Amino acid sequence: MLFIPFISKAQFTITNTSTISLVEVRPSPWILELDRVVKESDTIYLLQFRDQQYPNEVNMSSLRFGNLQQLKYFQKGLAALRSGSNGDEAKFKEYTVKRADVKKDGICYILTGPLGEIINFKQADADKLIIGIKAL
Repeated sequence: MLFIPFISKAQFTITNTSTISLVEVRPSPWILELDRVVKESDTIYLLQFRDQQYPNEVNMSSLRFGNLQQLKYFQKGLAALRSGSNGDEAKFKEYTVKRADVKKDGICYILTGPLGEIINFKQADADKLIIGIKAL
């Protein structure tokens, strides 16, 4: 019987991925955080949040920005809504942000993601995001 050793290429590759927290807007339980994810030569940005449609469950969602330009566009939308009025809405390709003024809370925003996930945040939270994104 002739034995021929089996030689093959590796079936996997090792990649170096790092996630850097840029802005922690809100801690748990209703987390809202902006992260930078670097994988090899690609960089994306993720806005991570807990979907508020499920108050008794932890359903984490994320909004993906493929590059810094898309993230800056989001920041400009938040800034425009800040100077807008109640009911104004910034519509993006994958998501929307609507301004909803509430008497006791002041200016609030409702972000609706591509799969219908929802997060509410106040003007102070939006300001943290605006400042954090401007610094990039």
